Amino acid sequence: MVILLAAVGSALVIGETVIPLPTIWNVLKLEFGYSAPEVNPIDHGILWSYRLPRAILAMACGASLALSGVVLQALLRNPLSDPYILGLSAGASTGAVSVAILGFGAGVLSLSGGAFIGALMAFGFVAFLARMAKGEGAGATSSLALLLAGVAGAQLFHALTALIIAKSADANQARAIIFWMMGNLSGSRWQDVYLAVPVTMLGLGVIFGHFRALDAMTFGREAAQSMGIRTSAVMTILIGTTALLTAIMVSLSGAIGFVGLVVPHAARFLVGVRHVVLIPAAALAGGVFLIMADIVSRVLIPGQTLPIGVVTALVGAPAFAVILVRSSRAHSG
Repeated sequence: MVILLAAVGSALVIGETVIPLPTIWNVLKLEFGYSAPEVNPIDHGILWSYRLPRAILAMACGASLALSGVVLQALLRNPLSDPYILGLSAGASTGAVSVAILGFGAGVLSLSGGAFIGALMAFGFVAFLARMAKGEGAGATSSLALLLAGVAGAQLFHALTALIIAKSADANQARAIIFWMMGNLSGSRWQDVYLAVPVTMLGLGVIFGHFRALDAMTFGREAAQSMGIRTSAVMTILIGTTALLTAIMVSLSGAIGFVGLVVPHAARFLVGVRHVVLIPAAALAGGVFLIMADIVSRVLIPGQTLPIGVVTALVGAPAFAVILVRSSRAHSG
C-alpha cells in the first residue's frame, strides 16, 4: 500500500510540468472542502482533471488485468495464460469497436457491454479450438493447445476489428481507434474512474471469495472435485468475472498487454502461491506496475505521449520469453 501511494504521488508530480508536493496537497484540500492557499489554476486543472483520474484509472486497470491473469493461470493451469495472450482483450476490442462504429446493439448496448460480449465470445472460441486441437493431435499438451488457440483467436479478432475499421470508419475514427487499441490513458476522466474502481473492487471481492477453490484448481479439476468444490460453477463465475474485468478495462483504456502475465508471476515470487495472499498482492502490484508504465509513457519522449501498451510490451515480451523457456524446461524435466 505504501508503494502504491508512492506510485500515485509520483504520477501526480512527474510530467512535462513538474508540480511540487505542497501544491498537490493544497489542491486535494481545496477539492475536499478544506481551507488551503490558492493554487495556480493551470496546476489545479492539470492535477485534478488530468493526472489524478489518469493515475487512479491506471491503478484500477493494472489491478484488474493482474487479477484476471491470476485466475486464468490457476483455472487453466497454464503459466502463460493472461487476457491478452488468450485473446480476451482482442475480443473485447472487437466488441467495443462494433458498438462504436457499427452501432451494434441499436443504442441499447454500451461500449463496455459490447466489449464484455466480445470477450466472452473470444474465450469461447479459444476454449473450443483448444479442446479440438487437444483431441485431434497426438501428444498435444493442453497448455500448448491453449496457447496456440489463444494466438489464433487473438489474430482472428484483431482481423475482425481491422475489417470493421477499414470498412466503416472514417479517417479520424480510424486514427483514434488504432491509437486506443495500443493502450491509451490520455482521455481518462472522472466518469471513467467511477466505473473502473467499483468494477475492480467487485472483481477483487468475487475472486478473493474463491481463493480456496483457486488453490484447489491449481492441482486439477479432479482434485478440486474430490475436495467438494463445484468446479463447473466456480469456473463459470470466475471466467465471467475475468471477462467482465477485461472488457471494462479495454473499453476504457484499450488493449494493454502482458500485465496479466508478468504481474502474477512477480507476485508469486514475492508472496508465494497461496491465493489468500497472492490475490491482494497481485492487485496491488498490478496497480503499481501500470502507474509506473504510464509515467514512463509520458516522459520517455519529450513532448509526446506513447501508448501505454508499448511500454508494457517492452517489459512483458522479454518476461514472456523467460516464462516460456522455464515452463518448457519444467515440462521436459
